[in-house]
Amino acid sequence: WSRNRRDGRTSVLFSYALGKAQRRLAGLPAADGPILVHGAVARLNEAYRAAGVHLPLTLPATVDHARVHRGTALVVAPPSAARTPWIRKFAPFSTAFASGWMQVRGTRRRRAGDQGFIVSDHADWNGLVATVRDSGAERVWVTHGYCDMFVRWLREHEGLDAAVLPTPWRGERPDEGDGTDDPGTDDEVRADADAAGAEP
Repeated sequence: WSRNRRDGRTSVLFSYALGKAQRRLAGLPAADGPILVHGAVARLNEAYRAAGVHLPLTLPATVDHARVHRGTALVVAPPSAARTPWIRKFAPFSTAFASGWMQVRGTRRRRAGDQGFIVSDHADWNGLVATVRDSGAERVWVTHGYCDMFVRWLREHEGLDAAVLPTPWRGERPDEGDGTDDPGTDDEVRADADAAGAEP
């Protein structure tokens, strides 16, 4: 953000509107300038504030605020805004994405923009397996993510009755809107799992 300010560029940080955006905002050091937020983030910020969570002062990412704070603001928006006309009002800008998906090389390469930050609240492969084992469940439904791969592993290695629970909506992912749910090839995902010390 400081570097972008020196270069006269607005910083645009893509982060999921629920939870991730608020975590990013709450963790900001003393503000380098104004913080503008997309409407989806703003609505959820108000819910967090009402629940007693301290967040820095933010302004709506309107055309007027974009114009006044061009080259100095940090804009926090959901990933779905990345490839829409909405973002043009912040030009010139530099984009970044904060997500656990940045750990997957294919996603970093295709979707990270100018910067990618690995930030995740999710359990890793071994954490998911440990949770399933600790639960004592004999039947496991898996949703959101690499469902088929995890279900197959649970069946073959744990002997569980595991199945995919279809998700009727698309989440905000770095590849949202391009017709694919795979942020990397199977080889890339396996290589990243191996590098993270995940079980085969």
